[in-house]
Amino acid sequence: MPLRSSVTGLKVFLVITATVTLCPGAAAAADWPMWGGTDSRNMVSDEKGLPATFDPGKKLEAGQYDTSSAQNLKWYARMGTITCAGPVVSGGKVFVGTNNGCPRDPKYKGEYGILMCLDEDAGKFLWQLPVPAVPDSVAEICYFGLGFCSTPAVEGGKLYAVTNRCEVVCLTSSGLAAGNEGPFRDEGTYFATPAQQHLGPAVVQTGDVYRIRSDKPIVDVKRARTPVPLGATDADVLWQYDMLNKLSVWLHDAAASSVLVHGDLLFVCTGNGADNTHRNIPSPHAPTLVALNKKTGSLAAADDAKIGPRILEGSWSSPTLAKAGQRTLVILGGPDGICYAFDAAPARPAREGDVGRLQKVWWYDCNPPAARFKDRAAVEFPSRAGPNEVVATPVFYKDRVYVAIGQDPRHGAAPGLLSCIDAAGAGDVTGSGRIWQYDKISRSLSTVSISDGLLYIADVAGRIHCLDADSGKPQWVFDTASLVSGSTLVADGKVYLGTEKGDLWVLAAGREAKLLHKVSLGAPIHTTPVAANGVLYVATNKHLFAFCRKDR
Repeated sequence: MPLRSSVTGLKVFLVITATVTLCPGAAAAADWPMWGGTDSRNMVSDEKGLPATFDPGKKLEAGQYDTSSAQNLKWYARMGTITCAGPVVSGGKVFVGTNNGCPRDPKYKGEYGILMCLDEDAGKFLWQLPVPAVPDSVAEICYFGLGFCSTPAVEGGKLYAVTNRCEVVCLTSSGLAAGNEGPFRDEGTYFATPAQQHLGPAVVQTGDVYRIRSDKPIVDVKRARTPVPLGATDADVLWQYDMLNKLSVWLHDAAASSVLVHGDLLFVCTGNGADNTHRNIPSPHAPTLVALNKKTGSLAAADDAKIGPRILEGSWSSPTLAKAGQRTLVILGGPDGICYAFDAAPARPAREGDVGRLQKVWWYDCNPPAARFKDRAAVEFPSRAGPNEVVATPVFYKDRVYVAIGQDPRHGAAPGLLSCIDAAGAGDVTGSGRIWQYDKISRSLSTVSISDGLLYIADVAGRIHCLDADSGKPQWVFDTASLVSGSTLVADGKVYLGTEKGDLWVLAAGREAKLLHKVSLGAPIHTTPVAANGVLYVATNKHLFAFCRKDR
């Protein structure tokens, strides 16, 4: 879940990419092709020789840097004005999601979500996927200028992600420079901004369809688009699946889930949510987790958990793969504050023409009982003492699932809870599956990092917690004194974390807190640092930095 931000006083900048130094190959070098690096989502990298200290140089006007004083900087690239997705690294390319606050192509003007592809060696801009935004004039589908919020997954030269219009898309990693592959060939119309008109509060626009809300059934009104001319720096879309219209999903704030690839299936959290009152669920029967055929984009299965009526606000977590004993499970942090495990093999539909069923195997309430009920009455949401959702991505590690609870950070810091769950259970495992809980943490949006028997996690209040992963015993707490919406990365004996103040913190991994370095990167950091092929990547709202050691 990204932070709610506003974009004011935007200027149109050219994309600035500065190549500073080359980094030799690294020991244990590997790509980072998805959210979490692997499908277990553990925020840990085996990369060695990463820098502990770095500096991008002196910040200039129009998003540029004077790199003459830079330290351990390989290159930097200009983003938009809010960057919430990525980066991931695969096949010599870097992919990152941002907004259109710094347009790279004059034919795309206004509010777009942008999935950008850069060259891994030099940071050169290669291509982009521009997705027209759902307008923020619609109260229940608020945009906030967040742009593209889903960190993509890359496999076999193809990218899978959820757009800011709540569509699952499959792209080639080469873009249209390598030709327009099918079956989807209508990129010119897809990238075009829909015809503009005044939208009242009762109208919802999704792509080229306007849904008119009234006491009568929803009416779809088609609006023509003028196709844009395509070029070599445009994305090549292979297929797209519209969850808003095909699944009747009601999006709340942002489509932030990352896609989980498993075999021939893609598992996706749909983003279904409440309206802006937090009391009404406009689409309670829409699924929360679906599986799509990765070759065709067709719907293969939907969950059987009936989570919709219990949604607290929005569905923002990402699915995780867990292999517990003889079973392969898909773990999902629920928008109702419950962690679910589904069988990764969908059950066949009962009738021809129906979709398969993702069967619920176990479920675990991540909230303490007091957050649900007080004096036999349900505690309201949102409230400081009330229930929380699961926004973070669950992590599977050594037959256990680790997950924290939290809320939209605009609701403020409040008591949270981190749970360690036995992945081998069945049914309601809220009691039987609990291995340990840690309640000295605030609400958290962060996915954990587990390395060498230690667990690291940040909370929204800006504290980094280190615990023994086996017992849950706290080792230390370090306060960054800043709002945090990203996650820790553990790599090369270091713990990296970015903050809302724009600082990148580097601590020594281990049972004692030790600060190694802190540097200001000039803009809020909503993403998680990643390490790939000897390079540390850090995306702020306005830049993507690639750091590596010059002495290697």
